[in-house]
Amino acid sequence: MPRSCETDPVKKRLTLVLGGVRAGKSSYAQALAESGRQVLFVATAEAGDREMEARIQAHRKGRPADWDTLEEPVDLVSAVKSRMRHYDTVLLDCLTLWTSNLMLSTESPGTACIDIASEARTLLGLYREGNASWIVVSNEVGLGVVPATRLGRVYADELGRVNQIIAAKADDVYFMAAGLPLKLKTGGRGLDVS
Repeated sequence: MPRSCETDPVKKRLTLVLGGVRAGKSSYAQALAESGRQVLFVATAEAGDREMEARIQAHRKGRPADWDTLEEPVDLVSAVKSRMRHYDTVLLDCLTLWTSNLMLSTESPGTACIDIASEARTLLGLYREGNASWIVVSNEVGLGVVPATRLGRVYADELGRVNQIIAAKADDVYFMAAGLPLKLKTGGRGLDVS
């Protein structure tokens, strides 16, 4: 039975779902978003090859038919801002690809042409402006081998900063491993890196 705004007011929440590749992040985030009445799914992936195209298609098929989808790889703030007032839930999947897309959108990938941390703070500002709960998915890339290339190391650093910025302001943070959620934070405060 759908919730009614009049009978069951729900405070908006910012939730971050972190984990490694194939850890169950997207599935868990989607399960959280299913409690929303009007859900906007924001996808940041681009089909650069056939494998990625197949992954995107699988994700599309796995979403509820009544959710709206917005595909935007780089300019999330502008794309979401014009539509967010129509939704009570925004599911952003994912910061990992968004960060990569921002880095690769410059003429010299990995250089300081784009202040990605500032972009993440602007994205948080957009969340604060609206009334919708947000569920944000991102990879935790700091648990493995240090990347062999300079670009890989810069990327890991940038994504680590973005994750910290979002986690510091999130109401809830989950870490996914083998499809199992571990709650890292509930309404508490984290290290504020903003």
